[in-house]
Amino acid sequence: MKHLVTALLALTACGSAPAQSEVSYATRPEVRAFVRDMVERHSFVERELMLLFSRAQRQEAILRSIQAQPERSRSWEEYRANFLTEARIRAGLEFWQTHRPALKRATSEFGVPEEVIVAILGVETFYGRRTGQWKVVDALTTLAFDYPPRSGFFRTELESFLLLARQADMDVLSVQGSYAGAIGIPQFMPRSYLNYAIDFDGDGSVDLRANPVDSIGSVANFLKRHGWRAGEPIQVRANVSNSEPGPFADGGVRPRYTLTELAQAGIGVRGITPPGHDDAPAALVELITPRQPSEYRLGFHNFYVLTRYNRSILYASAVLDLANALRESQRD
Repeated sequence: MKHLVTALLALTACGSAPAQSEVSYATRPEVRAFVRDMVERHSFVERELMLLFSRAQRQEAILRSIQAQPERSRSWEEYRANFLTEARIRAGLEFWQTHRPALKRATSEFGVPEEVIVAILGVETFYGRRTGQWKVVDALTTLAFDYPPRSGFFRTELESFLLLARQADMDVLSVQGSYAGAIGIPQFMPRSYLNYAIDFDGDGSVDLRANPVDSIGSVANFLKRHGWRAGEPIQVRANVSNSEPGPFADGGVRPRYTLTELAQAGIGVRGITPPGHDDAPAALVELITPRQPSEYRLGFHNFYVLTRYNRSILYASAVLDLANALRESQRD
């Protein structure tokens, strides 16, 4: 890990003292155990990792953010409005035009519609303009060792980040991302970066932090590897006026009910049934806005795949609404 070694040895050489928090992460038994594991399984240098963790900082703002209100208490109308703006649609059309060859190739190779790829990048980082200001090592260390509900997940991501930094020759102290440790234009967590990021422009390196073409190909590759089916429907609006949707809208996104079963319960497609998919399995999705009637949609297999990118039903639905808005504006 050239950059990690260089950066940390430079700190030592110039006599810089590690930044202090209440208790240095390097002194904590669970961090020391993590370091020993990284040394044993991945041949890291213990001294370098200990110096790194002596400089990692616990971030209280990250802990507050990760414990924000649960999804079912959030307003769909307000959430959607954050992303369905004239500015984001206009910027999305510009991004689409600029990177049209890469988008066409991604759709051809992986089967994911161009507008869906563009919309994901639009929702994630405003097409690369807002990729996060947190040091990834601070974010992942804070969540790995000071957020018990998901400490296992974030320790795995911290492990993946250190492996990624070594593999990609990144300066581990300067990589920035989201409060959860997501990196780059498509906001891949480190493990996804390792497993699904690809060199889509053929320059010999994989760069999701500054390369839109690699980001386009990597988003499409991620969805394809998670089961995306070219040409199949994603989500349609549902008509529930003749039914009690509660038993079907249980918050799940895995398609479990055929359209026939849903129709027998009084739940139908608003508009035209997706061609060739008259009896495809679907999940009934409820989009809640407090003090207003809920909006219901049917999510098919590809909607489930989209939620592998981000588990939020609101997120996946907003991505699709932005994708539709971009596609319609493209036709104008």
